[in-house]
Amino acid sequence: MSNTVRVELEPGFILHSRSYRETSVILEVFTQGFGRAGLVARGARRPRSAMRGLLNPFQPLRLSWSGRGELATLRAVEPGGIFSALSGDSVMAGFYVNELLMKLLHRFDPHPNLFAHYAALLAQLASGDQLEASLRNFELDLLREIGYELNLECEAVTHEPLRADQNYEFRIELGAVAAEHSADQVTHFSGADLLAIGRGDFAEAGKLRSAKRLLRNVLDYHLGGKGLQTRRIASAMKR
Repeated sequence: MSNTVRVELEPGFILHSRSYRETSVILEVFTQGFGRAGLVARGARRPRSAMRGLLNPFQPLRLSWSGRGELATLRAVEPGGIFSALSGDSVMAGFYVNELLMKLLHRFDPHPNLFAHYAALLAQLASGDQLEASLRNFELDLLREIGYELNLECEAVTHEPLRADQNYEFRIELGAVAAEHSADQVTHFSGADLLAIGRGDFAEAGKLRSAKRLLRNVLDYHLGGKGLQTRRIASAMKR
């Protein structure tokens, strides 16, 4: 974006923030109409700044900015809706999703449907209900929106519908391929599990575990070897 832009009251959420110079903050935000954007909040760390108490992750905001290039200047911010604070495991889940968006979305590439899914996910995380299932559904939505939708209906070579009683190897660049191996290997799944994942049906604990295994493999592939800090922190906390 080389031309100067001026945006007024754009719905958005803060994905990440870091201190900049003595009193300012650099923000990565996810917005409804502009996708991921970088903003400088000048003076936001001053004690009397009107922005200071609003620049929190997971809080719906209305953002106004202007500028050109990769980093614009945040001019004003106001609440954009009801803020339901996250707590417990939901906090780490929220930061995990934010990190995924940071690493998988390009700047100024709008995804209004994904924005709606993200807002809905935050409400689900705040309720504390079905956290793991909510994350898996969002991961499927994210892959679909950025052009990496999983084919969980048909066999990749024959194009025949997946069979619940058949075992498959899931090859990320191809899809599900019929296999004779047992379904306990990292890349092998039962047809019943793949079909359930495709429907977002995670009522059974085994299918939820299979979904986590599959989606982690796929996301790691598209992250190109970039590890997630939130995963490392979560693992350290469990230890």
